[in-house]
Amino acid sequence: MPKVQESVIRKMTRLATQYNAVNLSQGFPNEPPPLKVRLALANAVMTDVINQYSPPMGRPDARRAVSAYYQRLYGYTVSEDDITLTLGATEAVATALRTIGQPRNKVVIFEPFHELYPSQCGIFYLDPVFVTLRPSDDGSTWSYDEAELKDALKGATALILNTPHNPTGKVFQQNELKNIVDLCIQTDVYIITDEIYEHMCYPDSNGKQRNHTLIPHAFPEARDRVLVCNSLGKSASATGWRLGWCLHPPHLSDTYRGVHDQMVAMAPHPMQYASLAYLNLPDEYFTQQLPVRYKDRVAMLARTIQEVGFGVIMPEGSYYLFVDYRGVKELQGKTPMDAAMYLMKEVGVACVPGDNFYGKSTDGNHYLRFAACRSISDLRNAIERLKVLSAV
Repeated sequence: MPKVQESVIRKMTRLATQYNAVNLSQGFPNEPPPLKVRLALANAVMTDVINQYSPPMGRPDARRAVSAYYQRLYGYTVSEDDITLTLGATEAVATALRTIGQPRNKVVIFEPFHELYPSQCGIFYLDPVFVTLRPSDDGSTWSYDEAELKDALKGATALILNTPHNPTGKVFQQNELKNIVDLCIQTDVYIITDEIYEHMCYPDSNGKQRNHTLIPHAFPEARDRVLVCNSLGKSASATGWRLGWCLHPPHLSDTYRGVHDQMVAMAPHPMQYASLAYLNLPDEYFTQQLPVRYKDRVAMLARTIQEVGFGVIMPEGSYYLFVDYRGVKELQGKTPMDAAMYLMKEVGVACVPGDNFYGKSTDGNHYLRFAACRSISDLRNAIERLKVLSAV
């Protein structure tokens, strides 16, 4: 059973404050949400009713807005009765695990992974099984071994799929998703998706835009076994609002909502109201502004860290750089935590040790994760500091 422990990512954020380092560790933007969304929240808290409980599953108008959002952006029809507003995507995933999992059930997780997945398995006495993403032969992306995945799915209850992926930036492609869906159907495994970086997909090397794939829409044969978890936190630059949602199959709706109700009662009511403004932002915000904003910042940081010796597989999406530090002279021979602390104390840049994202102790021992979601001024500051490093 995995150990449940404090987040290493949030620990690095606290240390960044202590050492006055530029915080490229925790993946939260430090720029405000769109003005329209902030004004909606301000108006919400001035209304007495919205400062009190909402229905446990969320305001009907907010759930209808989530439904309309998926219809507008993906052409996917989902009933408001199969949508629950949650305490961020974190709770959406946790409730999904508890809804379909029983103690000692197997949950398949691609590694490297976000640290919360195995910890949540530990909370619910579930057994995580890891399938490793590895650099492709040409070093252009990350890939999994189909035989390893097929073996892991035997006897499993669920698979957690995060795309675009944290920390590697991998965007799972249509053929990979088809393979995953087919294997999950064959083995009767539920798919829990974490889609908080859906609007951060970048063009490939030929300039062709990558797009996020909504599994229950692209693969309707899997609709009854997919729970889609999402949040406005990253895309709205409002991670502190803790407002997310889950699209769940109709046959799981009552159970999912019961678990959600008993764990958290409801998502924050004022943020539910403000989500109406977010979900109704112009399409260009999601399809153009967000991808361009973070693509440029990722590229900006990547240029410098490559110059000083880090090995970089350019992310296809999200806003992380998961890099090999063995080519940096000052970091050679160090453990991931020692390398991260050297950068924290001696260089003034905070990142996350790569082994934090692995369940197998032999993996991840030469990686660090940098988050490129900070302001341009913060990134420029970090870049200048990182230039003191030297390639081997």
